[in-house]
Amino acid sequence: MRARTQLLILAALAAAGAGWQVYGPRYGLPRPLALIGLEAAPAAQAARNAGGGPTNVAVAPVRTGTVTERTESVGTVRARDAVTITGKVTGMITAVRFTEGQKVREGEPLILLDDAALRAELDQARAQLDDARSQLQRAQRLVAGQSIAEQRVDTLAAVARQAEGRVRQAEAKMNEMRITAPFAGRVGLRQVSLGALIQPGTVITTLDDTARVRVEFSVPELYVARVRQGSRVTARSAAFGDRRFVGQVAVADTRIDAATRTVRLISEFDNADEALRPGLFLTVELLLEERPGALLIPEEALDPVGDRAFVFVVRGDRAKRVEIALGQRLPGEVEVRSGLAAGDMVVVRGIQRLRNDAPVRVTETMTRPTS
Repeated sequence: MRARTQLLILAALAAAGAGWQVYGPRYGLPRPLALIGLEAAPAAQAARNAGGGPTNVAVAPVRTGTVTERTESVGTVRARDAVTITGKVTGMITAVRFTEGQKVREGEPLILLDDAALRAELDQARAQLDDARSQLQRAQRLVAGQSIAEQRVDTLAAVARQAEGRVRQAEAKMNEMRITAPFAGRVGLRQVSLGALIQPGTVITTLDDTARVRVEFSVPELYVARVRQGSRVTARSAAFGDRRFVGQVAVADTRIDAATRTVRLISEFDNADEALRPGLFLTVELLLEERPGALLIPEEALDPVGDRAFVFVVRGDRAKRVEIALGQRLPGEVEVRSGLAAGDMVVVRGIQRLRNDAPVRVTETMTRPTS
């Protein structure tokens, strides 16, 4: 009887096990506790084995390099000195002494006007001056012998001075008939022709001194405290491809534009080959700061959390999670303002499997060029 009962119990247990194999997974029946324990044991053991060993990582050293901060703007080329040449008096053009685009010296004549009448006036004034001086000299010699009154000498001296004034006036009028270059530069297009009658204010040509040019541009008021006289300015234009022009800040406006909240700067560029022409549009980069000893790490070493940044630093055989302050971003790298020192090894691969103070095994050390 007892043997029969034991056989029935064993048969029932076997049937229950077979039923779970057929219906359990299909209909969501609970698994026998004994089976769960047997299957879970290898997985738990594997997890413990994995968590206890070091994590393979690749590291890179914190290096030092040069970091530059710039701001970009747009500007326009201006000649250092520029003027529109116009006539001062009414007259007929008798000679044109320049060609369009010519480089001229200071004081070089550009236009000559008909001065025949003025030349006659000047000759007459000079003759009157010579006569007045001769009379004055004779009177001064006679005074020594008391043969002429001193009042007569004074009158002749006044006449001589008046004659000198008329000569200077005639010479000034003659000079106005010669239109000259007020400074050295390059003349523009000619607006008048030989034989034309010009009036005061008639435009003759333009004159630009482009041996050294000025570039005007504006930057946000945020950078006002960082702009210095002599700060480096780099300019480029689509007209010159990859060519870069280097100048420096000459002066900053004393006022900030209330509408745009910007300050206007004037920079100067050497322009010996006169490539930069007045009116040319340029893209301008202003150097705000240059830090030659900045700390740099690969960008992939960052472990950001919200607006905070962390890295894992390998110390011994452990990875320490360190918070850092970021600075400028460079291609593939980022500046570290605090939290690290030059030569520290930061993890760049394997970060996802790390936790603070986790054991690590360095499998690769990445090197980067120094600057």
